[in-house]
Amino acid sequence: MTGRRVNNRLTYLTLTAVAFFFTIPLYYSIVVASRDNASLASVPPPLFPGGNFFENVSRVFDTVPFGLAMINSVLVAGSISISVMFFSTLAGFAFAKLRFRGRNILLLMTVGTMMVPTLAGIIPLYILMVKLEWVGSLYAVVVPALVNAFGVFFMTQFLSRALPTELLEAGRVDGCTTWGLVWHVVFPAARPAAAVLGMLTFMTAWNDYMWPLMVLTPENPTVQVALSTLAAGYVNDYVMGLAGTALGTLPLVIVFALLGKHIIGGIMQGAVKG
Repeated sequence: MTGRRVNNRLTYLTLTAVAFFFTIPLYYSIVVASRDNASLASVPPPLFPGGNFFENVSRVFDTVPFGLAMINSVLVAGSISISVMFFSTLAGFAFAKLRFRGRNILLLMTVGTMMVPTLAGIIPLYILMVKLEWVGSLYAVVVPALVNAFGVFFMTQFLSRALPTELLEAGRVDGCTTWGLVWHVVFPAARPAAAVLGMLTFMTAWNDYMWPLMVLTPENPTVQVALSTLAAGYVNDYVMGLAGTALGTLPLVIVFALLGKHIIGGIMQGAVKG
């Protein structure tokens, strides 16, 4: 028992140390964002937040349409995350539990698309956006990302183990249609994995930079495009840039706080099943 307590304490100490070191960059970015540019050249550097954070935030909103960028990023990342969770769960259920001709080949082709480099499809995709007249619109960012192969593969692997075939058969005996099974059985069973997938998708969509930079305008940006505009001056204003970065990181923290319970539940469920 004593040895187990010692191991538990060492584990918690190790996790605390790791969390501390991972928190340092975020903390120091807040310190810099709350100071002025002159204080960055001081020796030793400042270690505690100053009183200029709200003034720097005000300069961010005066320099770029950051409020619009935040709204656009929430719309883009939220729409993509909901769509990926929904369609990936449907496709994962079909590949994991339904029997139809060509199932394995279709799944192999879906997974195979993950091997194609993203850069290889940017030019044809941009030409398509031009023909659809979506350049400058959020449709050009949202529509190409509504479904992805990783989500389909992830949900297929999860549902193949977490969804008993006997439960589906019992539902069919009770008179459930396929859509009834999806709504009453598949979606509840897939909730932990869908939460993890939603968080990963939201973070990816929120942090996406290259494609939004190509198809959006500075007047209608996402957060990452707006942050690149802040850093595009002849002289880098690190204080203002990190103030915008701190604001842009806040929604990710909120999403993790909202989905953290489901994520931990999914991890624990997978551990028990293993």
